Amino acid sequence: MTILDGNKISNDIKDEIAKEVSLMVANGEKTPHLAAVLVGTDGASMTYVNAKVKACEKIGFNSTLIDLPEDTTEEVLLEKISELNTNDDIDGFIVQLPLPKHIDEQKVLMAIDPDKDVDGFHPTNVGKMALDLPTFLPATPYGIIELLERYNIETSGKNVVVMGRSHIVGRPMSILMSQKRKAGDATVTVVHSRTKNLDEITKKADIIVAAIGISEFLTGDMVKEGVVIIDVGITRVPDETKQRGYRLAGDVHFESVSKKASYITPVPGGVGPMTIAMLLKNTLLARERHRG
Repeated sequence: MTILDGNKISNDIKDEIAKEVSLMVANGEKTPHLAAVLVGTDGASMTYVNAKVKACEKIGFNSTLIDLPEDTTEEVLLEKISELNTNDDIDGFIVQLPLPKHIDEQKVLMAIDPDKDVDGFHPTNVGKMALDLPTFLPATPYGIIELLERYNIETSGKNVVVMGRSHIVGRPMSILMSQKRKAGDATVTVVHSRTKNLDEITKKADIIVAAIGISEFLTGDMVKEGVVIIDVGITRVPDETKQRGYRLAGDVHFESVSKKASYITPVPGGVGPMTIAMLLKNTLLARERHRG
């Protein structure tokens, strides 16, 4: 069993991006600039955004954090997005989800200029992805594709089961894995909360992408020998033996599933670091597009 080390691969990608940024600076070009908008004080969101800012510093990007209070109105947030859309110094930006309940997430995502949408969530970019046109790929699915490619995991003709149908992971993952690409050409099945005989489907899978949002849902008796496991989930599970009172768990029961898996991502240290690396890669792409 091989651990798919997202920390290592993401650091490799950051090193590659840092070299490109050094060349840009040496040629007198503008440094890539990523902005992040954070509304409120959600703990997980603050952690993610801070990790993104630190990653920007590490590779030589400029970064801007726009920290707005929890009670920010939708109107004020949309004005801020409009400013970022027209600010030529900003190459790409993200609005950290989830947003407070009084703000319409879809309206906010629609307001982002598709050419600066480095999260890859705007309908224009999702449509281009579905049509296999050049675009910003959603960062988490993009990271998973990159992880599979860099570990040379064969996907062509394989039976891939994607657990979950969210717009952020499940649905784009199913599209990308079925396309003609190195980590693609797979036969993809999407399962979700209404799927019947779920374990019969997962037992036939060569590769499982678990993004169902239920901690340790996928267990060893639901998979076959040699399966490749990509665990997208991350949940805080109460654990009194830990100093902080909890442990981080994925959607996969690591102990039982890892005994059968040929490859498996850990939680943490698997998909999470890859998501940040691909966000940076999308920002570099945005900077290159804006060169003219």
